Amino acid sequence: MILSRGEILGPEGAGGVLERLPVWLAETAAAEPPGPLCVVDACAALAQQVAEGAYDGVVRALIAGGTVSPAQVLAAVQYFSRESLLFKLETELGAERFPVRLTPPGAPFAIERRLAPLGVLLHIAAGNVDALPAYSVVEGLLAGNVNLLKLPQADGGLSVLLLAELVRLEPRLLPYIYVFDTPSSDLGTLEKLAALADSVVVWGGDEAVRAARRLAPPETRVIEWGHKLSFAYAVPDAPEEDLAGLARQIVSTRQLLCSSCQGVFVDTGDLAQLHAFCERFLPILDREALAAPPPEPAAQARITLMQYTAHLEGSPGARLFPGARATVTACEDSALEMSLCFGNCWAKRLPRAEIVPKLRPYKGYLQTAGLLCAPADWDALSALLRRAGVSRIRTGGNMSVPIAGEAHDGEFALRRYARVVETELPGGQARRGESPNP
Repeated sequence: MILSRGEILGPEGAGGVLERLPVWLAETAAAEPPGPLCVVDACAALAQQVAEGAYDGVVRALIAGGTVSPAQVLAAVQYFSRESLLFKLETELGAERFPVRLTPPGAPFAIERRLAPLGVLLHIAAGNVDALPAYSVVEGLLAGNVNLLKLPQADGGLSVLLLAELVRLEPRLLPYIYVFDTPSSDLGTLEKLAALADSVVVWGGDEAVRAARRLAPPETRVIEWGHKLSFAYAVPDAPEEDLAGLARQIVSTRQLLCSSCQGVFVDTGDLAQLHAFCERFLPILDREALAAPPPEPAAQARITLMQYTAHLEGSPGARLFPGARATVTACEDSALEMSLCFGNCWAKRLPRAEIVPKLRPYKGYLQTAGLLCAPADWDALSALLRRAGVSRIRTGGNMSVPIAGEAHDGEFALRRYARVVETELPGGQARRGESPNP
């Protein structure tokens, strides 16, 4: 499906939209953008409708399929509430949202400094999080940009539905949202879209980032939200309630998010102590896995095959702790890696003295660490994880809980989607400027 100026079209409409797009984008660029409060109002109205049950059919289908949990739906509604989005604007842009007039030290004239949109963003979204493509567009809207969205293959129409409803609630956003269901193999169309953009925003792994760089012309910046890995760090005697929270996180996210726990580093150098930890954690993880919908047969077959292959190859030092539906694999190495997902995690020894030297080589991939320890250890272990390159530290159960104003991988999206414009004020006196139109 394609969404163009509020109208949902079939794939056959892509050619006509692409032909008219340069003119439409030029017209929109010449007009005053509607402002962030317009976007906040529309998102808040949409979130309220979801909360009141207007989309219960869609939500129930996602929950039944194990795509999202009820808690994640509630968190998403809260995230797009008026309060949360206003907090996001204040946190990410602060006073920079408003123009300021000043005379820099030694300057012979005064200037006005303000933030302006980058212009046109081409979002190349990943399909591992439902509604992520729509969420990326909303961030672009908050910064005042026109947004061209290339849907991931697994979107299933959810993003088109959400964005179509958004422009229905606020028609002023019509010329700021275009959605294309273009396959990644259609390089001709993607190159045309990239040529129209001021920046390409790419979500995904290393190959997706490399592909975006190849698409973007030299003058077009690429904003990368690349593949990240998250993990838990636990003391050997971590409280059972902390382990239960981590197990819920692993199962509810299916370990498919960048913030999902792939495995557990244990603060020990003793292999026997690592095995004892696995024996404690497995029944807790298995209990959560049995209470959740099972993985699809194809995914389960892949997991079984990979575990069988590892057994035949005799992975050095690896020991599998199998449950009815979940597994924990105790490994001898300390490498950060992907898990088999769907309730199958690894556990590895990593004494706290080795956190920085062992994790620092993965600095470009580190995102969330779930910390399971006594309060007395929290500050010291948090500091070590921070120095290793981790950008978010949570308790195990809260690793994937979205909160208002949080950074993406250590950076604020709205700040990256804007630019600073400085204008000389001939004969003007430096003074605080008025706030922009809401």
